[in-house]
Amino acid sequence: MIQATTAVLGVGNILENDDGIAVYAAAYLDANYRFEPPVRIINGGVEGINLLDVFIEHERVLILDAIDIDDDAGSIYHIPASELTGYGLGNGGAHEVGVIQCLDMLELMGRPQPESSVLGIVPERVEVRIGLSPSLTAAFEGYVGNALKILQNAGIAAHRRDPGSSLAEVIEAFQASGVS
Repeated sequence: MIQATTAVLGVGNILENDDGIAVYAAAYLDANYRFEPPVRIINGGVEGINLLDVFIEHERVLILDAIDIDDDAGSIYHIPASELTGYGLGNGGAHEVGVIQCLDMLELMGRPQPESSVLGIVPERVEVRIGLSPSLTAAFEGYVGNALKILQNAGIAAHRRDPGSSLAEVIEAFQASGVS
């Protein structure tokens, strides 16, 4: 098997409505596309700091996440991870802090940081409920399209799988598996 030097890391909690959009997006990419060169698609859920190995093992990491920015629900931001490091504890949700801490830990360990960025989307609702709000359901294709464009700009070709899975099918698969 060819080692993937790029990872797409979806973080969030599917039990909290729109906070799970990045996990769904990662699963959607995995179900609907194959990549050349290969890309490792990872459901990081709420693992936070436990994802340190992802940043050690890959040259490039695209982090997908819901982000708490004062803007309209469904607004999409692409932020270089270097702009997010050094924030430490007390910022964002548990998974956001953990991912930022992973990058900070690499620096403390004297290890090189992978080329990484966050593709964030502003949630409409973060409440105990599985699924996505209407705003994020409507913005989903654009969010995935942005991820594909970022990968393309990094020299990675995406090839559509046939048959693929719809967003509804991806969400249903998570509900059926009980995975968060």
